[in-house]
Amino acid sequence: MDSILSTLLRDLKKSSETSNVGLNFLSLQVSWIRKRDLHILTAGILTYTSDQRFQVIRPEKSENWTLQIKFPQERDAGIYECQVNTEPKMSLAFQLNVVEAKAHILGPLDLYVKTGSSLLLTCILSQGPHDLGTIFWYKGHNIIEYKELDEDNTLFDEPRLRLKTEWTEQLTSRLTIDKLLPGDSGNYSCVPTMAEASSVNVHVINGEHPAAMQHGNANTASPCALSVNLLISLYCTLATLYTSTVDGFR
Repeated sequence: MDSILSTLLRDLKKSSETSNVGLNFLSLQVSWIRKRDLHILTAGILTYTSDQRFQVIRPEKSENWTLQIKFPQERDAGIYECQVNTEPKMSLAFQLNVVEAKAHILGPLDLYVKTGSSLLLTCILSQGPHDLGTIFWYKGHNIIEYKELDEDNTLFDEPRLRLKTEWTEQLTSRLTIDKLLPGDSGNYSCVPTMAEASSVNVHVINGEHPAAMQHGNANTASPCALSVNLLISLYCTLATLYTSTVDGFR
């Protein structure tokens, strides 16, 4: 979002610089308004809301007025408008969409796996413009620890449990359990530190179950990519507003 806006603002600024506009942008002030309730969030450098997540940022001698929203929530979605104290009024509206991040375990909600085989659970969380933290795995209400699955060291020459978390295009965590036992059946959840959890039910069985057997060591469902932003900035550039207004009267 930031890269798209930056490119757009740069192009518009170049356009305004080539036009003969005799307006001193630095002498103007901007107000940010939330359209759904017509709440004036900021006017100039002052903030008129008790919600401390909202803040206006304007670098010294800059024509950019940025409305910053920390930890955006779904209820923050909607239209925001920046208005300039000119006559006639100049304004620019932004549609803000907030998508709540949620982890997703690939595959069906119920997995049937043979006793003695291996189980691979893959949990993904799409990457945002920040650190999304890490992912913890739970069986029921208990966090999964290596020692819980490796108590019988005389039976297994090496740990049955492997955990691997990595960044690619998203945050991915893989839980592998080898040499499954009937006691490994249960509800498994991946719980990110900054998103909603996801869970599946694992059934360790002795025979085939044709409906939802996990074959091999991979999940086959397509990932569900969701994004989360811990900080959203809406940019209001006076050169952009003035250029748009002038073009409207031509």
